[in-house]
Formats: sequence, C-alpha cells, structure tokens
Amino acid sequence: MSGALKSGIGSVRDKTVAEYRRVLSVMKTRGPSQVQFWFIALAIGLLGGVAAVLFRLAIDLLQGLAYGSDDPNALHSFAVGLPWYHLLIIPMIGGLIVGFIFDRFTKDGRVRSVADVVEGAALHEGRVEVRQGAASAVASLVTLSTGGSTGREGPVVHLAAMISTLVCKFIKADGITGRDLLGCAVAAAVSASFNAPIAGALFAMEVVLRHFAIHAFAPIVIASVAGTVVSRAVFGDVTEFTLPVMNTLAFYVELPAFLILGLVCGVVAAILMKAIFVAEDIGNAVERRTGLPRFLRPAVAGAALGGLAIFFPHIIGVGYETTSNALTGGLLWHEAIVFCVLKIIAVAITMGGRMGGGVFSPSLMVGALTGLAFGVIATGVFPAFSGEETLYALAGMGAVAAAVLGAPISTTLIVFELTGDWQTGLAVMVSVSMSISLASKLVDRSFFLTQLERRNVHLAAGPQAYLLATFKVANLMRAVDEEDAERTEACWDLIGQGVYIDGNATLEQAMPLFEQGNHAFIPVVTLDAPDSPPELWGALFQVDALRVMNKALAATAAEEHS
Repeated sequence: MSGALKSGIGSVRDKTVAEYRRVLSVMKTRGPSQVQFWFIALAIGLLGGVAAVLFRLAIDLLQGLAYGSDDPNALHSFAVGLPWYHLLIIPMIGGLIVGFIFDRFTKDGRVRSVADVVEGAALHEGRVEVRQGAASAVASLVTLSTGGSTGREGPVVHLAAMISTLVCKFIKADGITGRDLLGCAVAAAVSASFNAPIAGALFAMEVVLRHFAIHAFAPIVIASVAGTVVSRAVFGDVTEFTLPVMNTLAFYVELPAFLILGLVCGVVAAILMKAIFVAEDIGNAVERRTGLPRFLRPAVAGAALGGLAIFFPHIIGVGYETTSNALTGGLLWHEAIVFCVLKIIAVAITMGGRMGGGVFSPSLMVGALTGLAFGVIATGVFPAFSGEETLYALAGMGAVAAAVLGAPISTTLIVFELTGDWQTGLAVMVSVSMSISLASKLVDRSFFLTQLERRNVHLAAGPQAYLLATFKVANLMRAVDEEDAERTEACWDLIGQGVYIDGNATLEQAMPLFEQGNHAFIPVVTLDAPDSPPELWGALFQVDALRVMNKALAATAAEEHS
C-alpha cells in the first residue's frame, strides 16, 4: 500500500513538473508577445484619449473665437444676443473652408467617419484612409466650430482609427491584430469623449468589430480605461449631463408607456436617418444639374444653416445645452417638438451639404427632445400612475441613439454613464429594445450600415455577403497556360453565348453568374475598349470560388469565437 502511495505521489509530481515546464514554454514563446500587445493597446488608448481631448478643446477654442462665447456649453444662450448677420456669415465662412479642404484633399469630397471605420474593420484589415481622414478631421473641426449641427464623436472615432492604422503599418500587423488595435482606438475615443469607459469598450466591439471575441476584450478594455483616464485628467470625473432630481418609475404600471415611447423613438430615428440620406441625394442632384462647383456645396449648406440659426440659434453646434435642458425638464412641450423638428432639418442640411461631423450627439438631442415631449403627454394624461417627464427624456435619448447607431447595449450604458442615473435602467432598456427593433426594419440595421449599403458595401448582410467583394477574380482564376486550365475552345463557346466576366471583377459579381447559368466555370477576359473583342485570360471555376469562400468564412468564425 505504501509503495502504491509513493508511486501515485511520484506520478502526480511528474505531471506537475511537466505542466510547469509547459507553462514556462508557453510564457517564453507567447507570453512576451501578448504582454507587448497589451502595452501597444495601452499606448493607442492614451493616444486616442489625447486626440479626443485635443479635438474637443480645439472646438471650444475656435467656437469661442467665431462666436465670442466664453462658455461653449452655453453657446445657444449666448447666440441669442448676437447680430443676425453674425449668425448667417459664420457658417458660410466655415462651409467655404470645409469645401476647400475636401476639394483639395479628397477625391469624392465627403467626410470620413464611423462608417469608414466599420468598413476598415471588415474589409481592410483594420486600416482606414489616413490622408483623407486627416482632412476630414480638420474639416469637421471647422464645421463644429462655425455652427455645423453635427457631433464631434464621429470625427474623433476616425481620428483615433488613423492612429491605430499608422501603428499597424509600423508593426506590420496582420488582419486580426489590426482589427483588435482598431477596436482599442475606437474604445479610447468614445470613452474619452463621453467619460464612459464601459460603454466605450462595448461600442468598439458592438459597432466596429461587430463581435465580442475574448481575445479582443482585454486590450480593448485597457485602451478604453486609458482614454477615460486622459479625459478625466483634463475635464475631471464629471458626467456630461446632470439630472437635478432622482427619477422615479411607477414600475409595472408605467412600463407600457415606455414600450410605446420606444416605438415612437424608432420612427423618429428612422426619420432622422432618412432625412440625412434624402438631403444627400438632393445635394448630389443640385450639384449635378446646376454645375455647382463641389467646393461651394458646404458653403451653400452653411448659408442655409445660418439662415435657420437667425431664428433658432438652438441648432448651432453639438447641442448639449438643449439636450441638458430637455433632460432637466427645462423646455415646454411645444418647444421640445419644434426644436426636435428643427434639429433634424439642421442635421440633414449639415451632412447633406458635406460639412463634416458625426451623428451621435444629434441623435442624443433628438431623442431627449422626443422623450420629453412624449413624457409631458404621458404624465399629463395619467398623472396618478406616472413618474417624472424627465425620465421619458432620458429613455428617449437612449432609444433614438441606439436605433441610429445600431448599438443597443453600448448606447444604454452610455446613457447611464452620461447621466450617472443607474436607477432607471428598466425604462431605458425597454424603450431601446422597441426602438431598435422597429428602426432596423426601416433602414439597413443602422445609420452606418445604411451609409455603406448606399456605397454598395454590403456589411449589413453579414460576412457571407461582404467577403465576396474581397476576392479578385484574376487572383482565383486558372490561367490559359496552366496545366489544369479549361480548354480554350470551351471558354470561347461560353464567351460567344455572352457568359464571361472581367478579370478586374470580384466574386460578388461572379457568384450570381454561377447560380444563374449552373456553369462549372466562367471565362475570364479583359476588355481594352468597349468595342474591342475580349482577350481571354483564363477561367474561374465554381469549386475554386467556393473553396476560398469557405476558408474565409471559417477564418472569420474562428476570429469571432476565439
């Protein structure tokens, strides 16, 4: 018995030593690289936080110079006393500067924002455009400083994404590492902008990476906390909005009202998004039919904004003062309605006029105004069974923002962290769930994904759709001089029937041809001119296309679940 015991102890000891050696081996081969990656995430988080803070301070400085206000958070109140021509001219001058920047430094004259970061994560290994992004950051800075009715968070997110892109190029990061570092940058930017570290981390994973993989969680949290530390070091540990009283919820009796509010906010969010897209289409049509120079388009939008600001200065800038008034019940019912409608119009003009900026802050303002207007009615009709109307403003702010961003989890947390009111979570979550359920049916999931869909980037449909666009036909075909190539005669027979594909096309164009004609292969050609005969390059086989797609889908699934 004693010998058996000794043998058992020896076996356990040997296994323990072997496991210890294995752990040491893993630490030697993988540990340092992982620790190094976390330090890189920390550095990106600090840089992203600094970028967000500097961008905000620059807006405050330039806004003070443009309008003469000492307090950027009370710009609307100050603007009421300004001469009408001041309110009209400042956005026009800003538009002229923005137009020059976009015309000089971008090919398409549009701002880079969160949608481009989402596209970079999905299709470009976590990289974004640096030159165009820098121009967009400067243009958005000018827009927000001279009366543009958009938000600062979108430009800050892209600005932070540029930092991660430069780091990725320097360390020659692969796709997974690039996307993780991009998530770190986004988390830092959002957390620094809102003083919301929890929501910043979840926003990066929910909206940009669009997965919650374990391998990305730790570095993103590190970067988010780093961004918040930078923000709090400059602005202090304060919430963006202060609620004067504790909101109270009449619990079960009042919950149906928040369900209805969620549906109303879903409709309002859809109206806000569609208004921006309609304004964009109108601007494109006017520019095309009148021959308006591209660089003058933002100036025309600035003139329209200035004219609106003469009568309603509340539309100027980010709009946090009006949002705060809505959350504290400082507006009358008709004021909330009017300001909500005007804000939607102003945002549509600004973004349709390609002046720059983001949509996050406007959605918060529109949501707070919608919720307050609804709350006044709800508490007035059922005063004995209702809480404060400001609770409806808080829930409405989260509901509209969640529907616009397509981010119910992170937006709910942002609302909590912005206000410091964690006791009303039930009302906010109920409204958010109903709002995003309805709005996602009226657009392509969210504002950002709809923007991409309008550019023929099909991220909303999932990886089985957008991955097709990442594979060039020319890289997958079997050339005519290869041993396993298809016979030239068979290729020309199909070409004679009109079945062929350009070598510069992608699988996005090729796969429908396979499905329509049930072909085993498709000839790949090049057309030097519209009237010239096609030149045969080779053939794309369906089995090759399916094989590479299966590998890509498997790699995507592995990344999202690792």
